[in-house]
Amino acid sequence: MTTVDDRTTGRTTDTALRSTVRIEALGDAPDAAVLDLSGFYAGRHWAARATDRPFGYRYTAVGDGDVTLRRSQINGFIRGLIPASEDYVVQWLTAGHGVPDVRHDRVPMSGDVPMLFPTAREFVFEYQDYDQRVVHLSRRLVHEVADEQFHTGQVADLGLDHLRTLDPAAVTQWRNGLALLSRELRTGGVDTLLWHTLTRGTAAAFLRMYPPTVAALPPAVLLPRRARLRAAVEYVHEHVAGPMSVSDIAGAAGLSVRATQEAFQRHLDLTPMQYLQHVRLEHVRRELLQADPTTSAVQAIARRWGFAHLGRFSAAYRTAYGEYPRNTLRR
Repeated sequence: MTTVDDRTTGRTTDTALRSTVRIEALGDAPDAAVLDLSGFYAGRHWAARATDRPFGYRYTAVGDGDVTLRRSQINGFIRGLIPASEDYVVQWLTAGHGVPDVRHDRVPMSGDVPMLFPTAREFVFEYQDYDQRVVHLSRRLVHEVADEQFHTGQVADLGLDHLRTLDPAAVTQWRNGLALLSRELRTGGVDTLLWHTLTRGTAAAFLRMYPPTVAALPPAVLLPRRARLRAAVEYVHEHVAGPMSVSDIAGAAGLSVRATQEAFQRHLDLTPMQYLQHVRLEHVRRELLQADPTTSAVQAIARRWGFAHLGRFSAAYRTAYGEYPRNTLRR
């Protein structure tokens, strides 16, 4: 049996109508579990079966479009593929066993320690006889709070390390924030100012556990009177991997090409294209440091971030970091 309630309320936030999310699915058949649960995650190739106990499942979710608190319970085994998601999803087990990514990370869950799903790419999970707590946070909310706290700008990827060792104090702050959210759900619901405040606090606690590694915007562009320069810099960060010209950057900021070049030189001491190269190199370095040297290639990573001429890329990388990219990958 599945019940889904997704209602839009009359009040608004700064960006969108508030929407109440309530989901409940339960049953005792593996096929029904696959049908219900895979639908909540746009999953593919899911399969479930009984173990040494009678099969049963229950899945609940409550919250709004920014944050939902969820619980998934199964007596049995389940496996499936989850594609890249617009949500950031934190989960932990209070019982049972699970491996969120059996193809790449192969890191099993440990007690009730939170772990972030690798939501920027598809992954295949396996869980058995488990009780799982799950929190979904919208990309819009997390990126908005990240910009407020870390000046990340409008970026598609915050560079979160889903396998990082978590700071115990950050985990405590996260759990305390969730407790307050749960209480507000029971007493006031999602259509209150307190709920809105608490969801932003939860996003902040999430970012304390998983801080962005994307380069922060230069302090010089954060002043209100330099809003157009900030728009230009944000455009670079948001479209860093694609083809880009000074005209593209100038158009995004509502400036002429000459004014854009002068603003970058005056406040960043770089031309627009030099700044673009700087940001691309930072993305490459971060990916090289996280990549598996047995399965990754410098050439593929460099091209993914917009470097077409590998010789010039390698020289620029060595100038910036004092080593060749292949040496970074080996580390």
